[in-house]
Amino acid sequence: MSVTEHLNHSRQTAFSLEILPPLKGNSIRKVYNVIDKLREFDPKYINITSHHSEFIDKTLPDGSIRKVNIRKRPGSVAIASAIQNKYGITAVPHIICKGFTKDETEYALIDLNFLGVYDLLLLRGDCKTPAASPTDKELYHEHATDLQLQVNHFNAGIALDGSAFEANETPFTYGMACYPEKHEEAPNMESDLFYAKEKVKNGAGYLVTQMFFNNEKYYGFVERCRKEGIRVPIVPGIKPIVFRNQLNVLPRVFRSEIPEPLAAELRRCATDEAAKAVGVEWCIQQCKDLIAHRVPSLHFYTLMATESIYRIAKQVY
Repeated sequence: MSVTEHLNHSRQTAFSLEILPPLKGNSIRKVYNVIDKLREFDPKYINITSHHSEFIDKTLPDGSIRKVNIRKRPGSVAIASAIQNKYGITAVPHIICKGFTKDETEYALIDLNFLGVYDLLLLRGDCKTPAASPTDKELYHEHATDLQLQVNHFNAGIALDGSAFEANETPFTYGMACYPEKHEEAPNMESDLFYAKEKVKNGAGYLVTQMFFNNEKYYGFVERCRKEGIRVPIVPGIKPIVFRNQLNVLPRVFRSEIPEPLAAELRRCATDEAAKAVGVEWCIQQCKDLIAHRVPSLHFYTLMATESIYRIAKQVY
């Protein structure tokens, strides 16, 4: 069953999670440890993030400096296949624009088809390091909607070069991102809603939100989407605060507002452990409220938060 089918037919709020591939040189056991810790909550799907390579300045023996392309983490294709085969849980690799050429995307789609992984999350990807995100439009997609078009063509049996091939027996289905507090580069919320509607019109089976800490932001966003005719499931993305400095880091990096009651509690924390306890309690109440509003799934971002998510899930599932 695809993620879209899970979300459309589930009678209760599903549990799902997103994991970060380990740094190269580490074992996939690190990924399995996260899943094993959270498996008792019956995750319906598991997302695997994808990270572009980065250019660094390397000093050569003659003293000159050359830019070298370094990739710190494995891709999402192999890890998705490993997860799906080991656990029998739907795996959802992230496919991104930034740092990945159109050719590399086609190769990934070919591999995923042979591996039996048919669910994707299509994203633009991180643009915070411009040197790591080439902008040649002949080689790279600029926006997630451009990437979406390539996947749609592939599903129809049209290769990147325009040639025809026998289409996959099982087409790819996919979700895409949305932003209850507006994407950082969007000029206004109306523009953000326009592109969310375009993503759905062109085939996105569901939308998953950037993390948020104020449920009213999510509810207001969903209401506006429904008024715009967006009917697909809108999955709330959830991340508990685990460090004191996230009070300032998360709003700056992800543009996620920290409500003043939560901010006040975090300011009183003298240690990261105290901040983690505050984050868990806030998130428990946040999740209970979302479940009461019958959201289709709670999608947890696990980066450095596995223990907190376990404690939260114990209280709400």
